Amino acid sequence: MSEQVTVAPGAAVNSAPARGGWGAELRATFALAWPLVIAQLAQNALTATDVIMLGWLGPSHLAAGTLATTFIMPFFVGGIGIVGAVAPLVAQARGARDIRAVRRIVRQGMWAAILLATLMVPVLLQIRPIFAVLGQNPDTAIMSEQYIQVGVWMLFPALAMVALRSLLSAFDATRIILLITIGGVIVNALANYALMFGNFSMPRLELRGAALATVLSNILMFGLMLAYVLRHRRFKRFYVLMRFWRPDWVRFREIFRIGTPIGLTVLAEVGLFTAAALLMGLLGTDEVAAHAVALQCASMAFMVPLGLGIAATVRVGMAYGRSDPEGIRKAGWTAFVLGTGFMAFSCVLFLTAGPTIVTWFLDPRLPENANALALAATFLVVAGVFQLVDGAQVVAAHALRGLSDTKIPMVLAILGYWAVGLPIAYILGFVVGWRGVGIWIGLAAGLAFVAVVLVIRFAMRERLGLLRPR
Repeated sequence: MSEQVTVAPGAAVNSAPARGGWGAELRATFALAWPLVIAQLAQNALTATDVIMLGWLGPSHLAAGTLATTFIMPFFVGGIGIVGAVAPLVAQARGARDIRAVRRIVRQGMWAAILLATLMVPVLLQIRPIFAVLGQNPDTAIMSEQYIQVGVWMLFPALAMVALRSLLSAFDATRIILLITIGGVIVNALANYALMFGNFSMPRLELRGAALATVLSNILMFGLMLAYVLRHRRFKRFYVLMRFWRPDWVRFREIFRIGTPIGLTVLAEVGLFTAAALLMGLLGTDEVAAHAVALQCASMAFMVPLGLGIAATVRVGMAYGRSDPEGIRKAGWTAFVLGTGFMAFSCVLFLTAGPTIVTWFLDPRLPENANALALAATFLVVAGVFQLVDGAQVVAAHALRGLSDTKIPMVLAILGYWAVGLPIAYILGFVVGWRGVGIWIGLAAGLAFVAVVLVIRFAMRERLGLLRPR
């Protein structure tokens, strides 16, 4: 049966078929994705810089900073998920050639960012009483509060930047995202060095300096991105700040309708890995260290299918907006093949070079590291298989987002992570006695379940009515 597509209500209809074949789609997806992949890696480098320099201050400062950023992270990633709904909506509007909709969607995305940050800040500022209820060390809680009191204000520019980044991604302008992100990493490192330690004649602010550096780098990145959107000839025609205070409640609600399930999906996945780390903590220090090493390797590899997934959202969203079922098919499966293809490479790498890779993180010359190194190498074997399903599930989820399909994928993801993955991790790790390996197999099983059901859902998009107006 042939596929039929109807664009979202209010969008102009463009029945033009997909342009080019699979090769053209492959080139377009790769050109869109590679700067996003490197930008994601650069964003990780920004976090790594904070961790390294906090470690220079001492273990107590590192512990306090880590607890503070861990406390912020669920709020932050949830907000990113919600505001990130701007990407598929703008891509659909671009496909439908609806310029006015682009401006309104981006404007309401920034409204959503401001609202979310405003709601989050008062909660995050209560870190000390919350940590007291959770039984955290009072001295560590006081130090964490020093970071939070300053760092919490990064939410406003960081979340607003998601709306602008979504606009740029939807119009294939990903290289500027990469350049701005790299600039932010450099500024963050310099500001850390100056403000944390009192260099360059600046005051020594330690934890507050680290937080202030994060705020300043995010303000800079947001400012540069906004200036680019306002001044570049390709984007200034959208007048994203024109009548900024004028509401568009239909699109505002649409962002939350599509974005809230995305945010909850990301939170569910973050929660699964947090739970896995806590389970590792019950096994011992060596297991925790080995888990951290294996997870860091898997996280770095994950940036590639994540970038491809973001590209899939844009490419699928554009095809959906222009009423192009063949374009939807090519965009989704091209990103899927690229994502799983790379993860097949990383799978082979982990399986064959795992014992060597883990020595990059732990010194093999120290006898006390021997057990952790052996465990980390073993975990990487499981992580190799883990790579394939992790790549498949993230690309499939993003392709579905291009069709504004987020609610059912959210339910399926939560089911896979918490009803499949976590119970298997606990049973294999503690009941069967496979310890850390069992926990990693549980993680892989949960992601495999999500990957299978989401890929099937994308394959059955016509039968499930995902190509009809919402």
